[in-house]
Amino acid sequence: MKQKDSLKFSNKIVPDIIWRETYIALSHYPELRDTPIEFKFKKNIKKSFMQAQPKLSGLLKNRKKREYFVMISEKIKIEDEVFDVTTVPSEVLIGWIGHELGHIMDYRERSGLNMLWFGVKYITSKNYIRKAERVADTYAVNHGLGEYIIATKDFILNHAHLSEIYKKRIKNLYLSQEEIMMLVENIDD
Repeated sequence: MKQKDSLKFSNKIVPDIIWRETYIALSHYPELRDTPIEFKFKKNIKKSFMQAQPKLSGLLKNRKKREYFVMISEKIKIEDEVFDVTTVPSEVLIGWIGHELGHIMDYRERSGLNMLWFGVKYITSKNYIRKAERVADTYAVNHGLGEYIIATKDFILNHAHLSEIYKKRIKNLYLSQEEIMMLVENIDD
């Protein structure tokens, strides 16, 4: 996956291979229209397939002028199974991207100092990781991506080759499918 094979629309840079899924996920977040985001592949992201973060150069800028990366692992190895964007179903990718955009929505509300503190707590506290991941899921569901978030959970939790340890980690850190359904029902009311 060559980085140069990417499409730039407005203030977003997106690799061609995930353009469609990214466009669908972004269409659910009109608030991010003016937010610069670069989606890029990275060799390896520990314990994750994707990761959203502010560009360090703009961390202390006014939050409205902050720019972001969504890093996407070229391949993720979970136990003996290797995944990449070409082997993950489209709706699962949309869910993953939508979840990462949920993190960016959360980051947009934070000052630079608060973002630094967020990073420290995220690295040092499992409870804080859980809270941050659930907030990102909630943003995604509240922006109409509930069915995609559920598809992502189904993909992970019902994948026969993934260990129960990994599945338990996902169950502990993220919203459950039942919690997602309750949020979706509340939106529809």
